[in-house]
Amino acid sequence: MDRTRLFLAANVVLWLPYGLYCLASPGFLAEAAGVAATTPTGTTELRAMYGGLQAAIGLLALAAVLRRDLERTALTALAFLAGGLFTGRLFGAFADGGLSGYTVGALVLESALTVLSVRFLRWLPAAG
Repeated sequence: MDRTRLFLAANVVLWLPYGLYCLASPGFLAEAAGVAATTPTGTTELRAMYGGLQAAIGLLALAAVLRRDLERTALTALAFLAGGLFTGRLFGAFADGGLSGYTVGALVLESALTVLSVRFLRWLPAAG
């Protein structure tokens, strides 16, 4: 397995189990990240954003591991999604003054995933 597929496989392991766990147990986020729902709609939102979306990111990475023709698509999506998470979290940390251990860890992870996704995109042979 080449380094691009190993990176994508690592993303499967990172995103898919966490997303599935948050989908099944959104209350976990109250302790882990300080995020809690106060209404059933809030709980559904946590399931969707922390569960469904993150599981879908993992499934996209899995699809790219299984099908080479999806590598560019998956890496592009990972670069944008991780970059968006990083940017929003960094803005929030400054705007809200909330720089917890969870936030710092997520910032490190999201920045690394963004940079690595872009690097792996550059290493792929030219499209078409």
